[in-house]
Amino acid sequence: MSDRVATAGVYLALGSNLEQPIEQIRQAVNHIAELPGITITGRSSLYRSQPVGFDAQPDFINAVVCVSTPIPPEDLLYSLLSIEQQLGRTRQFRNAPRTIDIDILLYNQIMHNSPQLILPHPRMHERAFVLRPLLEIAPDIHIPGHGAASALLTAVRKQRIERLSAPTLP
Repeated sequence: MSDRVATAGVYLALGSNLEQPIEQIRQAVNHIAELPGITITGRSSLYRSQPVGFDAQPDFINAVVCVSTPIPPEDLLYSLLSIEQQLGRTRQFRNAPRTIDIDILLYNQIMHNSPQLILPHPRMHERAFVLRPLLEIAPDIHIPGHGAASALLTAVRKQRIERLSAPTLP
């Protein structure tokens, strides 16, 4: 038996629309990189997108990062929730404005459903602000139960999203 712990390829979505959103995304990526057992292996550009679900709020800045980690999915979720809390995230109501939101999109292509975490993220296939940056760093990725992300992006093409030429993630 090997002492090596298997690592997973994990895609994380980041979004912010309060308190200098670009800086919030940068800080979140830095905190993620500092987690023990995390190696960032890919970073998308930053994107500006319209809010979904609650329109009376500022546009969001979004990005996707890919990490390699042996941390189990739910343990990783708790670490990400801790980063959100450190960066001032409050949960007033669903789809509310936020300083930072960090979601686990995919974890090694597994399907997982528990009260704490659903994988793949249950609405990722419906959101251009997730699919565009995800496809930038993983152009051939498939979403379990939904198919090729590139085909799914076509279905959400009316959602406004704009790639920012600068700045980029750390």
